[in-house]
Amino acid sequence: MSGTSLDGVDAALVNCTGRGLRTRVHVEAWQTTPYPDALRARLTAACAGRCSPVKLSALNFEVGTVLAAAAVRLIRRQQVSARALTAIASHGQTIVHQPPGRGMTAATLQIGEGAVIAERTGVLTICDFRVADMAAGGQGAPLVPYADYVLLHSPARARAVQNLGGIANVTYLPHRGGLAAVRAFDTGPGNVMIDAAMRRVTKGKQTMDASGAYAARGQASRRLLSWLMAHPFLQRRPPKSADREEFLGTFFEATLERAKRLGLRSEDLVATLTAFTAESIAAAYPAFLPRRDPVREVILGGGGVRNRTLVGMLGERLPGITLRTHEEVGLPSKAKEAIAFAILGDAALQGVPANVPGATGAHPAILGKLCFPPPGGGRMSARRRRGRRAASESGFREQSG
Repeated sequence: MSGTSLDGVDAALVNCTGRGLRTRVHVEAWQTTPYPDALRARLTAACAGRCSPVKLSALNFEVGTVLAAAAVRLIRRQQVSARALTAIASHGQTIVHQPPGRGMTAATLQIGEGAVIAERTGVLTICDFRVADMAAGGQGAPLVPYADYVLLHSPARARAVQNLGGIANVTYLPHRGGLAAVRAFDTGPGNVMIDAAMRRVTKGKQTMDASGAYAARGQASRRLLSWLMAHPFLQRRPPKSADREEFLGTFFEATLERAKRLGLRSEDLVATLTAFTAESIAAAYPAFLPRRDPVREVILGGGGVRNRTLVGMLGERLPGITLRTHEEVGLPSKAKEAIAFAILGDAALQGVPANVPGATGAHPAILGKLCFPPPGGGRMSARRRRGRRAASESGFREQSG
């Protein structure tokens, strides 16, 4: 899995047993591989539309190689044979996501060629999950609610699973009513505007406010925050999903101009954008989540969990609701979305629809496309080392569990 923050690849080795909503999951290992700066820059340009078709196609193959290398490194570290793997499920890297509606044609593109992954690993690869949902009339996002239900549904209380990635999204899990009662949607920006502001104010020296220390030195501007909260996406009723460019580009530049006119320091700007993420999430709950079975507990995941200022602001805006992390319920936050796509891949192989109509607005659909490995088992089975060299030569650093 690689998310909208463009920070790298999360790989998880997952054992799934059972079928459908009775699936049980054991996470054997996980590993995070950050993108090299040069690759991140090319991906950022592609997301902003500054990439020719030829370069985008080349990037698709390059990212496929990176994803394959991440898989190879993890399974070799765990001393697992490729023959022991049923499949690799790969979300890929989102470049554009334009849900249908408002006069726009459905469009979504995740790169990271599945055929390359299958070739280099020798393992059946399931990829390109979003398009089936969009073909079925849905938003194509969020897709993790099915996995959220499998992993985190509680029969005792209603929960919200709040992802704090580049784009923030929530899954509402009622304590009764089953999958049909699940609701999910993108709430607005997660880290995407905060990260962009950090790159701008530090002239590229910092790409994120990881712990929230920079925002903690500033004071959120109520005037700028009020203007940000008028963004049309926040008023739109679900089902809804957002592309990262929804909150970058023209809107981000207009935000910087307003901050300048208001005389805000750089710390105040980052504090305001952090408050924007928290407030847009908190405002979405009473506006769009069912009130008859209100949320009692929010489980936080994604990179924003490490931002103590953001989490603190969110807690202030959700009084009476318990905030917990994925780690507190037994899941590694960094690997959560990789685990989710393992569950979606397992569902695809069993012929189980894994989109949630209450999240995307589509009719039930089996998600994903299959890319078959070569008859000889691929390069990994032939013990060629191109996957290992690709990883080591890029200078990747890893976080593991």
